[in-house]
Amino acid sequence: MAAVSYTFPWSDCIARFKFQADPSLARALAHLMRHAPWVEPALDTATLVVPMPLSPKRLRERGFNQALELARHLAPHKTHAHTLLRRGGSAHQVGASRQARLALVKDAFWVAPERVSAVRGQRVVLVDDVMTTGASIYEAARALRASGAAHITGLVLARTEAQGREA
Repeated sequence: MAAVSYTFPWSDCIARFKFQADPSLARALAHLMRHAPWVEPALDTATLVVPMPLSPKRLRERGFNQALELARHLAPHKTHAHTLLRRGGSAHQVGASRQARLALVKDAFWVAPERVSAVRGQRVVLVDDVMTTGASIYEAARALRASGAAHITGLVLARTEAQGREA
């Protein structure tokens, strides 16, 4: 599910939120996400809300995880920041084809061993800010499924348009 299309004015707003270290926008953007069709029921039925993790390098560069900030405002009592982990690798995916993005994130995610029992059999909402090809969210969902998640809903603030993307 996506709240908005990654076009103006949302692309500028997301860039400010993500790249200009403005986590104060998280509350308003999460409010926008919550009011998109089908999001409220997905959050209500979820037992766990998991933000898409950043690589350690990217987290140091930005100083915050934008997906975590959104998740905390969407479902503060269901969000757990350290359920899903991401292996090193910090290659930028911007401009990469779908195949290249899939290769970059192959086996990049895993569920923290101490959190596997919290994931097993649960309904999970996986939160991210922007989805382009879906490679990262797909790979993250694969890791959650491998740890026994019963149902996974992907929720993003914005989705890029299909034009110009490699299928």
